[in-house]
Amino acid sequence: MQTLAETTSRRYYQYALWLGILTVVYNLLEGLVSIYFGVSDETIALFGFGVDSFIEVISGLGIVAMVLRIRQNPETSRSTFERTALRITGTAFYLLALGLGATAIVNIISGHKPETTLTGIVIALISIVTMWALVSAKRHVGRTLNSAPILADANCTLVCIYMSVVLLISSLIYELTGFGFVDSLGALGLIYFSYNEGREAFEKAAGMECGCEEHHN
Repeated sequence: MQTLAETTSRRYYQYALWLGILTVVYNLLEGLVSIYFGVSDETIALFGFGVDSFIEVISGLGIVAMVLRIRQNPETSRSTFERTALRITGTAFYLLALGLGATAIVNIISGHKPETTLTGIVIALISIVTMWALVSAKRHVGRTLNSAPILADANCTLVCIYMSVVLLISSLIYELTGFGFVDSLGALGLIYFSYNEGREAFEKAAGMECGCEEHHN
């Protein structure tokens, strides 16, 4: 017969699993919408934000696998699937950073302007609210289970909020001023977070301690 502690643990690991699935589904929808409007509105910041959302889907699948594993046996090492997902995620973040950098430079030189950034404002606001709710929920579950991996995932989710804030600020400034280079500057801001996410993904894949706790408190 299960003790109260075991019952509580199983329930919270189930919560953690659903939070991981919700993160994957939300990022998939956010990515589709962001890329569509990023292309139609010709805004590189929103397009890059959408690509980031798809990369987060890959990362999220690795998190789901992690929760399933530690729910069964918290002491086991990372599975092959988790390590592969992390390496793919890291590579994708690096490629995103390179692509955003090249495109932003070209747009600044050519003086390209987006059609509008209103959609970026709306998507960023929705993302900030949603991601903050996920961070709060993951932290609650992680603290209850005393699980460092789940708490690290919650801290890493903060990066999504930071990127949403960058998108929001750049979109707002463009709508208020009409300065086309602001959209490219917003994309350059996303590069910083993309590079850090890529580096941390490779570190975790190699079995190193996640740097999220150090950088995103």
